[in-house]
Amino acid sequence: MNKLYKSLIFDKQVSLSVLETTELVNAAIKTHNLSGAAAVTLGNMLTAAAYMAGCLKSDRGAVSLTVKAEGDAGTVSVSGDKDLHIRGYIDVEKEGRLKGGYLTVIKDDGFSRPFVGATELISDDVSRNLMHYFDTSEQIPTAVSIGVKLAPDGKCEAAGGVVMQLLPDATEENTQAAENAMQPFGNAAEVIKNFGADGVIREYFPDVEKGGLYLYFPEYKCNCSREKLRAVAASLGKAELIKIAEEEGSVKIHCHYCNTDYVFTRDDVEKMF
Repeated sequence: MNKLYKSLIFDKQVSLSVLETTELVNAAIKTHNLSGAAAVTLGNMLTAAAYMAGCLKSDRGAVSLTVKAEGDAGTVSVSGDKDLHIRGYIDVEKEGRLKGGYLTVIKDDGFSRPFVGATELISDDVSRNLMHYFDTSEQIPTAVSIGVKLAPDGKCEAAGGVVMQLLPDATEENTQAAENAMQPFGNAAEVIKNFGADGVIREYFPDVEKGGLYLYFPEYKCNCSREKLRAVAASLGKAELIKIAEEEGSVKIHCHYCNTDYVFTRDDVEKMF
């Protein structure tokens, strides 16, 4: 089961998040028929999206992370909402690794006041890029260690990680304590494989429940539907849709996030209007 634990530690001056996203990553691998570097990259990005979705405040909030890398590295896009419904896709025709380019983050509070931040990629490692983003775009000192471990058969054996953020009033002593506490998580996927999110809390943060511990359950779930895609199609206008239906036999709209094709016949187009 996918899990996201959240708490405040070290005199409530450090935010702690512990994620286990193995099932979420396996759902994405199955949906998009991924393997190798593409599966690892998308899995790490989905884990990052689960963390950031867990930080949303508004019930109507949503967050998206998009990487447009250079050359053959391709494009990755993931998103999540307050209910921790996470989805994403990667341009699998490309190499599947992050090389150059930019990471763009859009946080929408649901009231048409989105925050947009962007930063240049400094590595092919999602954790390092996410730390760089928080440092340069949001000016929040953040330690991130997330990872994905694939089994020989291509399935995700373990995925998840640990994220710590300093709150504005964090003392030097608690900052150092947070840095020390992150040391065991250099290989996050291996730690999750050995302990799971529950075990990480028990083994490394045994006192966390005294300060309040909250558990959430991310899942891979697309928010598309035939009704939503019908509205998208209708925005093209009746004449254009009829033209497409006559030339192509139908109007097809593909959702990259869940790899689903929505097909609208000419009769469907007539009913739209």
